[in-house]
Amino acid sequence: MRLQLYIGNKNYSSWSMRPWVLLQQAGIPFEEVMVRFDSFAADSRFKHTVTALNPVGKVPVLVADGFAIWDTLAIAEFVAEAFPDQQLWPADRWQRARARSVCAEMHSGFTALRSHCPMNIEARLPQIGRLVWRDQAAVRADVARLCGLWGELLAAQPTRLPDGSAPLLFGHFTVADAYFAPVCSRLRTYGLPLPADIAAYVDRVLALPGVAAWMDGALQEADFLDFEEPYRLGRD
Repeated sequence: MRLQLYIGNKNYSSWSMRPWVLLQQAGIPFEEVMVRFDSFAADSRFKHTVTALNPVGKVPVLVADGFAIWDTLAIAEFVAEAFPDQQLWPADRWQRARARSVCAEMHSGFTALRSHCPMNIEARLPQIGRLVWRDQAAVRADVARLCGLWGELLAAQPTRLPDGSAPLLFGHFTVADAYFAPVCSRLRTYGLPLPADIAAYVDRVLALPGVAAWMDGALQEADFLDFEEPYRLGRD
């Protein structure tokens, strides 16, 4: 099966990051097709390219043997079904349902955190994070929910996996970890306060080879897009 994944800028596109990390971390071969953000206007190069693939006109889009699949949850479900040996969802039915629930919550929730702390891998904005934390109760509530959610899932895992590594949300790497990887990046960029166990999970996610590869790609980009950068006038 030939897979092509259309993505936006790695520095900014949290939605693109999820399926890219999922495929990369699982060792599933795919071709990356970068569609850089120029603007999101109907006549932009970005919209012209992506709308030709799907009517929504957004990334990511996975094209599998010429068939386009859009929306990150749909892509994740397709990949997990197409590559069952990778065990990208938990094997247990109840844990699988829980993993889907938390991914859906991420898909539709945490809007304050996403709005006030947009993804920016290249930047370090702890001073902005301190102001956001002081002034935005909804962001504090989102982070509290993340800590509670992750803490509950991690507490149900063994201290160490059979290979000696520390566990992720459902033990081994799953769609859920790929789904929360952009949030882990946001938490680091803005230096938001976290309990030690949650900070350790964030570190584990950011150290995953698939996540590290995405972040390395983001650091290599030279683009500065003012419509994605509410807190800076340029790259340092």
